[in-house]
Amino acid sequence: MSIQGPDSGRASAEAHAIGADAATDLAATLKAIADPLRLRMLSAIATSPTGETTAGELATLTAVSQPTVSHHLKVLRDVGLLTSDRRGTWVWYRIAPAYRGAVTTLLDRFAPAAVDVHAGGTPTGTAHGEVAELGNVDPALDRVAASLAERFTGTPERECYRVVRESYTALARRGGNAAHLVPLTEHFARQRIVDAERTQPTGAERKPQVLFVCVANAGRSQLAAALMEHYAGDRVVVRSAGSAPASDVHAAVRSILGELTATAVDDEVTRFYPKPLTDDAVRAADVVVTMGCGDACPVLPGKRYENWIVGDPALASPAGVAAIRDELDRRVRGLLAALLPAEDALTPGGAR
Repeated sequence: MSIQGPDSGRASAEAHAIGADAATDLAATLKAIADPLRLRMLSAIATSPTGETTAGELATLTAVSQPTVSHHLKVLRDVGLLTSDRRGTWVWYRIAPAYRGAVTTLLDRFAPAAVDVHAGGTPTGTAHGEVAELGNVDPALDRVAASLAERFTGTPERECYRVVRESYTALARRGGNAAHLVPLTEHFARQRIVDAERTQPTGAERKPQVLFVCVANAGRSQLAAALMEHYAGDRVVVRSAGSAPASDVHAAVRSILGELTATAVDDEVTRFYPKPLTDDAVRAADVVVTMGCGDACPVLPGKRYENWIVGDPALASPAGVAAIRDELDRRVRGLLAALLPAEDALTPGGAR
């Protein structure tokens, strides 16, 4: 039996820990970010439609003097997070190219989880330990698969079983209320089978299909999908998904979803729930709209892709959530006008 002494333990820790120089550099950057005002500025620049803004615009947002804003911008620029250039009388600031992915991860993944924890919740997208309480779900999943096989005769029974099992695993991984997992699995699996069958050659007239994708599928993409359904009704097939789905829809948008669809969100479990992005959903879509999910969405030939730079409702004030809703409403109307005949495009079709 070998005995490990203090030196071997130190060597093991050294092999796994971040290097001292890297930790020093990282700490300097984190220190620069660790200010509420700078975080707001960083998020405003990252979600600006043009990817850049001025100190004057940020002063209006933060309600502080322009010299104060300029000081904070200088701190962020000194650590390399921002770049700037002068055009005429204005200096324009943008996220440094090397930091764009990291800032997106900070704002779209880390920040909502931190806000949830401080609000007494559970970090979005993490397991809650509730799945194990369900016991043996195999019989229930078998019944779901058998039912889908009867309804979708164009899909082999074995494939229905595979999709159901895979869907259950994916939804269980993101956490949430364990009691809802089986009905959610049935809804998600059915949606995936419909999408898969849609990609097969058919003589039937196809309705345009739009897929909205964000990171958590708990705010922006859900709002956009609900708005599209509100205006298009059943004239457009609407899907939403997340590259790293949360366990539930953000509280800030739940009431808006209920207003748009004239239904209580809590009473209809299978209507609004974060779901993972699948290749079938992308293949079935005619238009794929991404919002902050980076390169997670596969790019397939023949698809129309749009990237909408929109703020995250999970981090916004009530006024900010309303502004995000209005921005999505404008963008959805524009997209719908391009998909449907002019006389039909903006006629509210009601929720499906």
